[in-house]
Amino acid sequence: MLDTQPRTPQRRRVYLMRHGAVTYFDGATGRPVLPEQVRLNDDGIAQAQAAGEAFRAAGVRFDRVIVSGLPRTVETADLVLRHAGQSALKPQTWTEWQEIRGGRLGDIAQEDLARAFTGLQRSPVDESQRFLNGESVGELLDRVLGGVARLQADPDWDCALLVLHGVVNAAILSHAVTGGQRLMLGSWVQSPACINVLDVAPPRDDAPGDWLLRVCNYAPSHPLHADERATTMEALYAQYLRYRSQRG
Repeated sequence: MLDTQPRTPQRRRVYLMRHGAVTYFDGATGRPVLPEQVRLNDDGIAQAQAAGEAFRAAGVRFDRVIVSGLPRTVETADLVLRHAGQSALKPQTWTEWQEIRGGRLGDIAQEDLARAFTGLQRSPVDESQRFLNGESVGELLDRVLGGVARLQADPDWDCALLVLHGVVNAAILSHAVTGGQRLMLGSWVQSPACINVLDVAPPRDDAPGDWLLRVCNYAPSHPLHADERATTMEALYAQYLRYRSQRG
């Protein structure tokens, strides 16, 4: 009898996380903390631990863990692996997946602040849009999608954990849900230590973007996001306005 059942490509699993919560403004002085140095706060530690426990409870086993190299992703991955019972697995650092790079906040004119902080939320985002007068979306896509292609081309993994950043995750998710297009959709919300679940098949000429999005922005410690209405950048914008007003 002729087999008419569709063939399912061998998909691999990607667990795409954002790092846990951090404090971008010093509590004593209100001054911004360098993004390259900021570390997890107490909430971020608890969120990463909860994510690790969720992976353990589900019986998830990773064979590849990748971080951006910035301290907040390294700390999050270490906590996740420890609480998932997989501490022996050592993360790799892929610097092409570091967060989008901002410029000097003090150089941004008052009338341009709102767009500088929240412009990436407008969908679709133009590639010329710059983040806080720094890196453009086009420049971000160049390196982030290069990393995606590198991961897809590597045959030596089946279940990968990526612990990255909000805007980087948005770029990867936009690429996945648009069938592999070079595009940034601005409406993705990535809560601290959230988990996205993606399946990806090996690229083929007839299906270069064979992705499935199974879960988006699942936060084990607050799965219904009951207390969240603002985005990270909206909250940071409000904090920065307070800091700027205090400086006179």
